[in-house]
Amino acid sequence: MKRQFPVEFVFQIFSLFIALILVHTVYVTLVRPRAAEVLELERQQLAQDATYIPGRSIYVVIRDFEQESCFVLMLWALAIMGYKGTATWRERGLLERELVSVTEGTRILPEDAREYSRRIQALPAPLQRLLLPRCLLTALHRFAATRSINDVTMTAHDLCQAEADRLESELSMIRYIAWAIPSIGFIGTVRGIGQALGLAYQAVEGNISGVTQSLGVAFNSTFVALLLSLVLVFLMHQLQLQQERLVLDTQDYCDDHLIRHLAVHG
Repeated sequence: MKRQFPVEFVFQIFSLFIALILVHTVYVTLVRPRAAEVLELERQQLAQDATYIPGRSIYVVIRDFEQESCFVLMLWALAIMGYKGTATWRERGLLERELVSVTEGTRILPEDAREYSRRIQALPAPLQRLLLPRCLLTALHRFAATRSINDVTMTAHDLCQAEADRLESELSMIRYIAWAIPSIGFIGTVRGIGQALGLAYQAVEGNISGVTQSLGVAFNSTFVALLLSLVLVFLMHQLQLQQERLVLDTQDYCDDHLIRHLAVHG
């Protein structure tokens, strides 16, 4: 059997490098320079007016390395979900086609299975690897071999269940990223608190700027990580919902367009 080229794996690696380059470029050219300008302006304002209350700038909130890593992972996960979502949309397109054209009242006998199989085998190879053609073709082959409608039903449903399990397992990378983003935020929290404790002597002397800046690192990294994680988990569940609907609709398609038309000689 000819081995398929691991297109999805190559896409994941490529999309990771693209996300890394894009995010780092934005941080180097925009985020960190603007954050430095904001912090410098705040220092000048505080030097002139001790009662000045600095505002929260988005550039300062996201300027640290932990937040940058979170955005890289977020873009990577979005790319993977976009790939899987496109594949799901492509498979759903087949549900609108008459792959097995059977008029109402017509019965498919075991001797007819080969003829109906040829229509599916005439599809382009990439389409034949999709769930619906595989399910129909497997059901027809099973019907020709066993002449049992019950076996055909069980085979089609087992194939759909196996596909559902496969789609579920392939979401593991996205789940890992959804777990990794808050973990990186927590790393930033630990780093910021550690820096603040290291500068505690300055606070005792009356200079709390270093401590507050370090605590800002801690809280900002957690805030950004949790916010991105909420968005990512929501989108992941939407993708999972679409995949589950695809499997269920494929199973219904096989039942309505093929299995209910099967018949054997009494």
